[in-house]
Amino acid sequence: MNRGMFTSNTGEWETPQYFFDSLVEEFGEFDLDPCATHENAKCPKYFTKEDNGLLQPWVGRVFMNPPYGREIGKWVAKAYRESRKEAFVVCLLPARTDTTWFHEFCLKGSIRFLRGRLKFGNSKNSAPFPSMLVIFNEEVFG
Repeated sequence: MNRGMFTSNTGEWETPQYFFDSLVEEFGEFDLDPCATHENAKCPKYFTKEDNGLLQPWVGRVFMNPPYGREIGKWVAKAYRESRKEAFVVCLLPARTDTTWFHEFCLKGSIRFLRGRLKFGNSKNSAPFPSMLVIFNEEVFG
């Protein structure tokens, strides 16, 4: 078991491939993964921590599974802002409905609460939290 996946040691929760594939089936191929590592990128174009996706423009179909730490609100705000420009953004997020970022931004998108709990990365255990998809700009790109 990867203990870092279930503690505050890391905010990175690698998207399960089967789950990402289901999103591609529904929405089509994604152009950008703005919160990736070289090992877990889901799209041909991606930004790593060193690239700082918060400072880069997002265009096209974007899949975002941001770091789940204290900076998550910045990522959700960025996803919303970019969707008001030229991006269709599908966000995989922890279902934290009591947060400021949920109320300020997620409620402006289309929200889907996921049944059950995802198994991130190659973990054998489910995440200790529920997840949701938030889709921004679906009316244009979806």
